[in-house]
Amino acid sequence: MQLAWATFTVNKRFPLTISRGTTAQTVNVWVRVEANGIEGWGEASPFGIGDFRQSTETILEDLARAKPLLEPLHPLLREQAEQVLIEAGIRSAARAAVNLALWDWLGKRTGLPVWQLLGLSRDAIVPTSVTIGINPPEVARQRVRDWLQLTHAKSLKIKLGNPAGIEADQAMFEAVRAEAPPDIALRVDANGGWNLQDAITMCRWLAERGVEYVEQPLPRGAEEQLPTLYRESPLPIFVDESCFNSHDVVRLADRVHGINIKLMKSGGISEALRMVHTARALGLQVMYGCYSDSSLAISGAAQIAPLADHLDLDSHLNLLDDPFAGAELIEGRVLPTDAPGLGVRLREMLT
Repeated sequence: MQLAWATFTVNKRFPLTISRGTTAQTVNVWVRVEANGIEGWGEASPFGIGDFRQSTETILEDLARAKPLLEPLHPLLREQAEQVLIEAGIRSAARAAVNLALWDWLGKRTGLPVWQLLGLSRDAIVPTSVTIGINPPEVARQRVRDWLQLTHAKSLKIKLGNPAGIEADQAMFEAVRAEAPPDIALRVDANGGWNLQDAITMCRWLAERGVEYVEQPLPRGAEEQLPTLYRESPLPIFVDESCFNSHDVVRLADRVHGINIKLMKSGGISEALRMVHTARALGLQVMYGCYSDSSLAISGAAQIAPLADHLDLDSHLNLLDDPFAGAELIEGRVLPTDAPGLGVRLREMLT
């Protein structure tokens, strides 16, 4: 196979602030795999968790190292390619882009979308949440109005973990709840912004206000405190930053209710599927999330969306300049198309 890539810049309609900082723009990487006259597409988007970062620069370095390792292989040898990259120390975002491209190539080879290759039904896909970042209360209220006008969303994911403390979190949450329609589902993501006592306090407080679950209440690295929170919290606890792959699912299964799978963390669709099946075997719920992904990576996650209990696939909806078109927002659900592979095209090709 031949491997090629190019960078592209995406800008957010609404800059997103979480407990660790604000993102307004990212430089993502478009990866292409070619063999037998067929080209498969994938995407890597940078992300960081504390001191752990996969930047655009490290993604490009990884792809340069991956290129000679993949050239002797055929795209049908997807599992072998994955293992070769893991053994070479290629990090998860670059592996995700390659894996997405190989699934896309297979779909185009067979003339089928990936969701059909996997025997899945789009009817099982639940609505996606849209994200309300950390903001002063009045700005948060405006953001709720903006998102509902843009998407008619059926659930909101509210970012808490404000460095100013849980009083600031409570004030913003109450503003969002006051603005949101009474029938909209509310979920909370603290992005590791609380200590154990604040997490217990907030989980109890949020439960009284109808929140469905809390995601990543404690920082990555504080997993030994999760059993206490698991016992004390009236709300289900999901982990995101603490859970990258199927090994982590096993390690955390006795102290959480669910996991958040992101393709950039897992290394692509193949490992995401292993994580789903591992979680199900251990009685856990499954959520999919995203970073600053364009419609390319989002369309990859949408292929396996029928397997998730909850979805947070909204990053592409917040982009002013998404170069790709793929999965479609229909009645609050991000649905993959009938087109082969990931079903993604360049927007400039649509005119």
